[in-house]
Amino acid sequence: MIALKSIRSALVGAAIAFVLPLAASAQGTIEKITVHGKSLEGNLEGDSPDRDVWVYLPPSYAKQSGRRYPVVYFLHGYTAHAETYWKMMSVPETADQAMSGGALNEMILVLPDAYTVYDGSMYSNSPTTGDWEDYISQDLVSYIDSHYRTIAARADRGLAGHSMGGYGTVRIGMKHPEVFSAIYAMSSCCLMNNPQPGRTTAPPAQKGDEKGRGPRMGKALSAQAAAWAPNPMNPPQFFDLPEKDGEFRPVIAAKWVANSPLVMVDQYVPNLRKYRAIAMDVGLQDPLLANNRDLDQALARLGVTHSFETYEGTHVSRVKERFAAKVLPFFSTNLVDKGGKSK
Repeated sequence: MIALKSIRSALVGAAIAFVLPLAASAQGTIEKITVHGKSLEGNLEGDSPDRDVWVYLPPSYAKQSGRRYPVVYFLHGYTAHAETYWKMMSVPETADQAMSGGALNEMILVLPDAYTVYDGSMYSNSPTTGDWEDYISQDLVSYIDSHYRTIAARADRGLAGHSMGGYGTVRIGMKHPEVFSAIYAMSSCCLMNNPQPGRTTAPPAQKGDEKGRGPRMGKALSAQAAAWAPNPMNPPQFFDLPEKDGEFRPVIAAKWVANSPLVMVDQYVPNLRKYRAIAMDVGLQDPLLANNRDLDQALARLGVTHSFETYEGTHVSRVKERFAAKVLPFFSTNLVDKGGKSK
């Protein structure tokens, strides 16, 4: 549990920050902020461009005012909020235990909320959803660098995520090696998207539903369509589905395929080779195992250095454990030396 000792509310530029120090037994600090996304302005879904972001500041941050820190950005999964993962992974307690006493190098952790009217943004650029790739790689990074004592260099920035967040990590990572130098994708979804006739007929969820509620399959299709097949001339959803009136539309289906990392990866080999480290993992009982193995094999075929691990577990059964045992040590090794000095 986090003991609420004080709340500080201050308008700083485009963000409102709430500072919640951890309980006395811990040493880090939590800040829940709201970061405006210029890249998300005017999205046709009507989602707010002002996004909640959870920030963990490491144990020495408050005491060593002259020290700067690397940053790890973690992207959450579909149907969840950033706060869901913050709690599921016990981020403050896990990070404090890992970083206290010098076990791991200290770092700032940032979890942005990408929950949308259809339960998730897919971390893609689209006039319908807003430009989420740009929000993560530009707006958010710029804000964090300007408001916290970061080491504002790609060598000291990492990107990670789980499920939809794993997809976002791979997608954004392929496109933005100038921003990040290490990436860790956990149980990535959507690595191969290939709609087939008769399999994409679920009705899309209506935005007018209270809180965007609707059939789960319809919402997933709607989220993907909004991200990958936007159509500003098709209100009120402003996207196209692979099937319409019982007719399969190959050109629209091809847009799903084109946004599949297993299809995209060959185009981004030079970018991927710029990374200091790339890691992937997936559970042996995860339905996404096969596609994650396919991406591992594709990277090996293309000569992209990376690591790939499987483990006993389902899609969500060991996220917290692996965040502590694998993700944080990975970035501690690949972002900075001890003492906050970049490698």
